[in-house]
Amino acid sequence: MHDWGGLIGLRWACDHPGAAWALVISDTGFFPEGRWHDMAEVMRTPGRGEALVDAMTEAGFAELLGGLSSGIGADAAREYFKAFADETRRRGQLELYRSGDFEKLAPYEGKLAQLDVPALMLWGEDDPFAPVAGARRFERELPGSEVVVLEGTGHFVVEDAPDRYAEWLVRFLRRARPGTAR
Repeated sequence: MHDWGGLIGLRWACDHPGAAWALVISDTGFFPEGRWHDMAEVMRTPGRGEALVDAMTEAGFAELLGGLSSGIGADAAREYFKAFADETRRRGQLELYRSGDFEKLAPYEGKLAQLDVPALMLWGEDDPFAPVAGARRFERELPGSEVVVLEGTGHFVVEDAPDRYAEWLVRFLRRARPGTAR
């Protein structure tokens, strides 16, 4: 799970104990005292968020993503921009960001550990949105988990280092597969 996928997927895993047999967590948070990064704060602010998303162009968005990730080229940026491509999607993005109140995670404190499944945190070394400290916190809260920090990567860790990410992911999943010794 990555970014928003962490907030959604980790809640789902906690709400469905036994459904997940392993967790792979990348560049996200799941902590009630979390704090939004600056761009998210703008998107969460009525008026400012609308101004931001309404001013987005595909070229400007691609430039922004390119500055954050060495692995996001024109094709990938075009795919990411689809989330902002029209009025309905832009408003949907604002609704998503405005629905994400970290204090809603308070009932989930300790529930990830109760799942008692292997966990791997695969993290971007230079993530400006979800620093490595978040991976270390997951590691402290999830007994037996491990952290792999991929050098030379940022928030978009999969795009920045797809081969290294896949190598660690496959290695972990083979080890964590049900029926194998932990």
